[in-house]
Amino acid sequence: MPTIFHLDLDAFFVSVERILDPSLEGKPVIVGGDPHGRGVVAACSYEARAFGLRSGMPIHDAFRLCPKGIYLHGHGKEYSRYSKAVKNILDRYAPIIEQASIDEFYMDFSGCEKIYGNPYYFASLLQAEIKKEFSLPCSIGIASNKYVAKISSDYAKPEGITFVVAGQEQEFLAPLPIETMPGIGKVTTKQLNARGFRIIKDITNASSDYFTTLFGKYGIAIYEHAQGKGSEFLTVERERKSIGREETFQKDISEQKVIEDVLFHLVEDVANSLRKKGWMTKTITLKLRYSDFITITRAQTIKEPSNSDKIIFNTVTTLFRNAYKRRVSIRLIGVQLTNFYSSFEQENLFDGKDEKEKRMLQAIDALRLRYGMDIVHYGAVE
Repeated sequence: MPTIFHLDLDAFFVSVERILDPSLEGKPVIVGGDPHGRGVVAACSYEARAFGLRSGMPIHDAFRLCPKGIYLHGHGKEYSRYSKAVKNILDRYAPIIEQASIDEFYMDFSGCEKIYGNPYYFASLLQAEIKKEFSLPCSIGIASNKYVAKISSDYAKPEGITFVVAGQEQEFLAPLPIETMPGIGKVTTKQLNARGFRIIKDITNASSDYFTTLFGKYGIAIYEHAQGKGSEFLTVERERKSIGREETFQKDISEQKVIEDVLFHLVEDVANSLRKKGWMTKTITLKLRYSDFITITRAQTIKEPSNSDKIIFNTVTTLFRNAYKRRVSIRLIGVQLTNFYSSFEQENLFDGKDEKEKRMLQAIDALRLRYGMDIVHYGAVE
C-alpha cells in the first residue's frame, strides 16, 4: 500500500523571520510589506491569525484588523535558502520527493517500513530533525495518496502529525468542513452551502451523477476526493535549462505588425509556462529565420528577473525591431527564456507596486488552466 508524506513548513516565512530576529517570537507578525500599500499578506503568524488575518488578504485589511502587528517586507533569498536546506535533509531519506511549493514537500516512502519503521514514528523523527537543525516547525500528513496526505497535514497544524491508515480515508474526511478540501474555493463553497452541503460527508451521501450534473468533470473530481481518492504518484521533473516557443509561417511574412502579433502570442505561452513553474527569467532571446534560411539570434539580459508578459514582450519586441534590418521576409520566429530564478528568491516579491498586474496574471493563468490558452489574452502593451 502506498505511503505518502506531505510535509508543510508551518507559517514558513514568519518562522524564517523569527530565526533572523528572535525578538519576533510570540508576536503577531505579518509578511507582506507596507501595511498602507496595495500588497497582500504573504504569510502571518498564528498570533496574527487570532485577529482574523490570513494569507492572500489585502494588507490594508490586515492592518485594519491588526494595527499593532509587525509588518515586514520579507527576505525572499533567505526563504529560498532555508527551503533548499530542508529539501537536502529530505533527500537523505525519501526515495522520491515532489516539491509542491517553497514550503511543501510530498515524499513517497512506500515499502520503506523495514528501513524506517512505523510511518508515524519516522515522521516524528523527521519533524524533530528539521526543528533541531533549523528551528523550523513543520506539520506532516501521512496517507495512501497525495490528496488525503495534504488535508491531513493541514489538520495537524501547527507542528503536528496525522496518520490516516489506508482504508480509513473516507472516515477521516467525513466530519471536516467542505472548504478544507484543496481545490474548493469560496465560490464553490458558497454554491455547495446553498445546496445544503456543509461537511465532506454530505458530499459522499449524494450521488456522483448529481455532482457531474452540477459541475461537470470538476464535479466528478470533487466527489472522488470526498471519498478519499487521489493520486499516489509524485511528479518529479528534471530541471529545464530553457523555455521556448517557435512559429514557422505557412507563408513567408514581411509585415512587421503581423510578426509582432505572433511574437505576442509566443510570449504569452512561454510566460505562462514560466509562472506555472514558479520561475522568473533574466535572459530573453529572439530567433529569426529569413526566407533564404539565414538565421540570427539576439538576446538581452534584463536588470531584474521577471515573469511578466509585459516586460518579456517589450524586451523581445525591442530585440526584433533592432534586428529586423534586411529587406527579406521572415520564415520562422521564436522566443526563448533562460537564466531562471525562483520567484521566491526575489527581494521585491512582496512589493505592492506590481500587485495589480500580478493578480491579473494569476486570474488569467487560472482561466487558461481550466479553459485553454485561447480563453483570454493579456493585450499587447508597450
